[in-house]
Amino acid sequence: MSSMNMVLRQNSMPADETLRSIALVVDDDPASLLMVAEAVEQAGITAMAARDGESALRLAGRVVPDVILLDAMMPGLDGFQTCRLLKAHPTAAMAPVIFMTGLGAPEHILEGLRAGGVDYVTKPLNLDELMARISIHLMNAQKLTSARQALDANGRAVAAFSVTGELAWASPRASDLLAEMPDKWMAPGGMSAAGELFAWLASLRRLPLSQAQKLVSAQVELTYLGRGSGQDLLIAIQDCSGAPREEVLSARFGLTDREAEVLFWLAQGKSNADIGSILGLSGRTVSKHLEQVFEKMGVDNRTSAAVLADRAMGGQ
Repeated sequence: MSSMNMVLRQNSMPADETLRSIALVVDDDPASLLMVAEAVEQAGITAMAARDGESALRLAGRVVPDVILLDAMMPGLDGFQTCRLLKAHPTAAMAPVIFMTGLGAPEHILEGLRAGGVDYVTKPLNLDELMARISIHLMNAQKLTSARQALDANGRAVAAFSVTGELAWASPRASDLLAEMPDKWMAPGGMSAAGELFAWLASLRRLPLSQAQKLVSAQVELTYLGRGSGQDLLIAIQDCSGAPREEVLSARFGLTDREAEVLFWLAQGKSNADIGSILGLSGRTVSKHLEQVFEKMGVDNRTSAAVLADRAMGGQ
């Protein structure tokens, strides 16, 4: 294998390549790497290969993997360190990690699970067993992704924290709200709880669902929903700022008051003519405002602007 990073592809790839899942295979042994990558490709999954942890992190920064197959023993960053860094990486955090290694002692398996892995297979590999495990974890991950997207589509902001306070996952709307929380609630980088939020999460481990359900600030209200997979704490987040939605849009995207008004009505499905009638503006003026809105939001069409605006307003 001449390159440390590569994508193996079969001639029989389906016409719609976007339907294929992507597996990131990380192993410092070229023979093992090639064997696993070829097996993955034969199963109809696109394989990306890396020979070390640093290469895996760079590759995960360019392509979003659906599953990660990771050797535990590698020079430089070992598999456990690599897993922790991948789980902190925004493009790879949601991908299930399956460790592949000759280390089969209970303490090594426990270390892999604590690092963020969901499964652990020992070498020499049984490829049929490995592919069966990959299929199961991909199916579970896809179901979870669909559930998060459904939550966001319905205006629900939901996040999951581990029992030690790390952010396990968040719906897109929840991610936006968490990013706006003060430092006393979220640690730098937004990947774990801090201060008051951490203490509240810790209390949830000791109390039944009927108690300690809410944590409220001037900006947000957090509601404990119960336990998710892996005993994660499921938290609903609601924006309680009470600010008019136009003010929310103005603050979120750096818009003028008039631009925020135009965007608000755009998000309600109004045409330029309708917006002009509502706000007493000419169609040309509405178009000019929208040009500025699109530029500030970093989008190039009405649909994208409306989706982002609706998300910022919490789907209300």
